[in-house]
Amino acid sequence: MAIRGNLSEASLADVLQLLALGQKTGVLSIARDGSFGTIHFADGRVVHASIVNRRDRLGDRLVRLGAIEADELTRLSAQPHVHDDRDLAGALLGAGRIERDLLVQVYRTQVEELVYHLFSWSHGTFTFEPDDDLSLDPPLFSISADSLLLEGARRVDEWSLIEKKVPSFDLIFEADASRVNGREVPLSDEQERILPLLDGTHDVHALIERSGLSEFDVGKALYGLLSAGYAQRVGRSAARRQPPPESRVAEHRNLGIAFYRTGMLEEATREFRRVLELRESDGVSRFHIGLVHARRGEWQDAVSTFLRAAQEPDAPSAVYHNLAFSLEQIGDLEGAGRALDTALRRAGGMPDPRLALSRATMCLREGDQTGAEAFLAEARAQWGGRQPSAAWFHAAGLAAALAGDAARAAAILEEGVAVYPHAVPLHNNLAVVHERRGSYELAARTLEHALLEDANCAHLHKNLGDYLYRAQRYDEAHDAFVRVIRLAPLHGPDVHLKLGNIHYRRGALDEARSAWEQALALDPGNRIVMANLSALPQPEASVTDVLPVAASSDDANDAGESPAPDAEPLAAFGSDE
Repeated sequence: MAIRGNLSEASLADVLQLLALGQKTGVLSIARDGSFGTIHFADGRVVHASIVNRRDRLGDRLVRLGAIEADELTRLSAQPHVHDDRDLAGALLGAGRIERDLLVQVYRTQVEELVYHLFSWSHGTFTFEPDDDLSLDPPLFSISADSLLLEGARRVDEWSLIEKKVPSFDLIFEADASRVNGREVPLSDEQERILPLLDGTHDVHALIERSGLSEFDVGKALYGLLSAGYAQRVGRSAARRQPPPESRVAEHRNLGIAFYRTGMLEEATREFRRVLELRESDGVSRFHIGLVHARRGEWQDAVSTFLRAAQEPDAPSAVYHNLAFSLEQIGDLEGAGRALDTALRRAGGMPDPRLALSRATMCLREGDQTGAEAFLAEARAQWGGRQPSAAWFHAAGLAAALAGDAARAAAILEEGVAVYPHAVPLHNNLAVVHERRGSYELAARTLEHALLEDANCAHLHKNLGDYLYRAQRYDEAHDAFVRVIRLAPLHGPDVHLKLGNIHYRRGALDEARSAWEQALALDPGNRIVMANLSALPQPEASVTDVLPVAASSDDANDAGESPAPDAEPLAAFGSDE
């Protein structure tokens, strides 16, 4: 279950301690005034950290140390599968270009410095998203949160003093040669290292890059020199004040992608629109705005945005794939098929299981059971040794159920739940299959487990209410149906019909009349509701004149209404392009 909050209410140290004690696995994202950072956890230990647009990267550190050459770093970073420092570390080890111990040492130091820097953020928002996949592959290293908390607290206290003299990294300082030469006390190793760089031309960013020291060590050394009068501020870096357009474009784009990945859609849209103001033809930003529309269910806007992005000559396969998905949502299956064909051509013959999965879902919509099964099998084969996505298990379970093979549907969904324990739609549909097979108690337990993952899903409360109603546990069914109405007042007439039946059984005729009237408002042609209402006595009539209440015409669960698991094509394509 996701954890969200504000750093003004809970410090980052408190959040880290909570995640460590709970032995959580997932990603903690922190956003503050145009800055964005992440800390990755595996069983409560830190295994990776990053800050968007931060200049000091793992590769830069290794180049400064002479561990790799700059041109080799450029070549490795250009590989398609290298997206961040974790991928770069894997590429370096795979190529045998660096000793593992040295790489781990440098990488670990960088992660520690990033976490210490994030400790200084006293305002902003944080979000923790569980991700069990992080624990599948053994990390290169892991760090105890306790050690980070102790050192981080010390640094935060010292940094509050440093910031009084070094409030910004674009400041330029110059050493006072006469005072330095006449000093009576020795300088620290860090001060000796940065002293030659205090020539009136290097800002603090440059001091960090050229000295190879951490931000904290440079700040601490500079604070001492300034306090002793051995250096003074002489200006500010003009390049920092007026970043070139390309830097501004990359900054806003990277922030937008980071915000999008953590579900901060308003912030993501703001950054992508800023990119388009600077560079109207930026396809990546337009593509992500389309993804935001899709995540919000604004399908017509998503179609329009993806169509505009598709006009770029080099539009990738992901644009057409998501266009196809959006067209499918508005019912244009023919247009969706054409877009998928283009996506396959743009993929350049590279097998992509997500495209085959989209074909399968379109076949299910069209009632083509044979075609759906074939594309589902193709998709699973293309995933190879990797686990299929949650969307695949959703579609495969539905296909098996529609084919009348409840046992196979249950097996597929049980496998999916084991791989994706937080995927609520899989739990929901598994409960439906259990009920179809007569395993009513198992169905109820599955729904109750799903509600622990998402207590705000109206479909889950509806299905649980249906089971309780059929089991004649009317008080519990009443509570479940009331929760459905609170979450989704227009969910469907069947909820109000059954609530009316429960009220009638209790002798609460006014409440029954009100519930049935609401059912009739949602479904004016419902003959059962009309019969029940007509059978109710007028206020002056006797209760003994009331005819028996008709049974609900819809005792089926909402299997066909359950939402697809956060449409995988929306979240999985193009976000790193």
